[in-house]
Amino acid sequence: MKDYIAIVGAGLAGCEAAYQIAKKGIRVKLYEMKPIKFSSAHNNENLAEIVCSNSFKSDLLTNACGLLKEELRRLDSLLIRVADETKVPAGQALAVDRDNFSERVTQLIEDNKLIEVIHKEITDVEELAKDGIVIIATGPLTSEDLSKQIQEITGQDKLYFYDAAAPIVTKDSINFNIAFYGDRYIQEKKKEESIEEWKKRLEKQEQYEKSYINLPMNKEEYEKFYEELVNAEVVNLHEFEKREIFEGCMPVEIMAKRGIDTLRFGPLKPVGFDDLRTAKRPYAVVQLRQDDKQAQIYNLVGFQTNLRFGEQKRVFSMIPGLENAEFVKYGVMHRNTYINSTELLDETYNLKINNNIYFAGQITGVEGYVESISSGLVAGLNAVIRFKKEKGDIGNIDKDYSFSEYTVIGALAKYISTTNTKFQPMNANFGILPELEGKRIKDKKERYQKLAERSLKNLKIEL
Repeated sequence: MKDYIAIVGAGLAGCEAAYQIAKKGIRVKLYEMKPIKFSSAHNNENLAEIVCSNSFKSDLLTNACGLLKEELRRLDSLLIRVADETKVPAGQALAVDRDNFSERVTQLIEDNKLIEVIHKEITDVEELAKDGIVIIATGPLTSEDLSKQIQEITGQDKLYFYDAAAPIVTKDSINFNIAFYGDRYIQEKKKEESIEEWKKRLEKQEQYEKSYINLPMNKEEYEKFYEELVNAEVVNLHEFEKREIFEGCMPVEIMAKRGIDTLRFGPLKPVGFDDLRTAKRPYAVVQLRQDDKQAQIYNLVGFQTNLRFGEQKRVFSMIPGLENAEFVKYGVMHRNTYINSTELLDETYNLKINNNIYFAGQITGVEGYVESISSGLVAGLNAVIRFKKEKGDIGNIDKDYSFSEYTVIGALAKYISTTNTKFQPMNANFGILPELEGKRIKDKKERYQKLAERSLKNLKIEL
């Protein structure tokens, strides 16, 4: 048995796994193909690069992803700790400064004396797994050569889904004669307030929410925008790229084609807002979310897209307030790959047909940043146990490290390892947790709070 554990891929899952393994005093060889080779969506040389939204979603315990983050905090997750350290204002969500986040993770990983970062594209995992343990954490954009070998190893056809990233604009280029700051419901005028009282309340509010910028649209503006959006030119996909589109990151132009009001009941819903110019609810509202610590750039919430760059500039500039917008990054859509984990992996992310191989990250079918970190932590801890077993240094531990299905970490691991004929990528959600015992609690917030309390009670932290 080799005296180290190999990890292929230094994204969120790979870096988390490396950290957890090194904490146990075991050497790690962390392979990353950048900067020798980049995927279609990555563009900087740092580890743990964030590609899509900069948001790690809600921090509330009554939100499944918020609960998952708290579980990871209690388990000393490196990536969540760095996310907390590099966060930018985002209301009740945890959003990070992308560059600061990846730079800090890179520094901490490279400074760890037990972790050797090797910049090299790996195409032969089986060789690494000979007399050694390897974690495949190459993400949803696994290189073509490695994808082919993974398909050979697993004996399964790969599945596809598609992830679309939203464009980003500079704050200085937004027209604030139209735009206004405010989180949902904070901006709404109370019935008993006069217009003057309402505006004064907003002006005096000490903790005024500035992490979101809102762009109101009237009916005529919305319908013109809609018409151009659904008829705009998109990037042509190959036939094999048309098989699956993951609902969780639906391109805005595809969503719009489902009906003229689909966006108004989705990412452009006006509920909770009143237009400062009219004191009335707008017909639709486009939200922009802060994307960096300095609040200089904002991304268009829900505007993941596959439109050509020129079309993005033309169509999105029709949104009131963005007529002179400076786009620092256009949206992109790229192929994401995941394995049929329900047939291939157990609850420790271990490959059933080759116990020397683990998988982690979105290639397993967990969808999202925090979920990927969770899988890296679980795979890393269990790779340590297998390593110690092979070395005859397991002590009193005679089984793998699994998490209770009452925790979100455990529920995700169970979801991807339980046979499901309609398996598709899954975000953290309360629906995958077992129901509470006793009479069903009707109030959703109260029910989620109880689920969170049960989860944290069942979380093992004696790592």
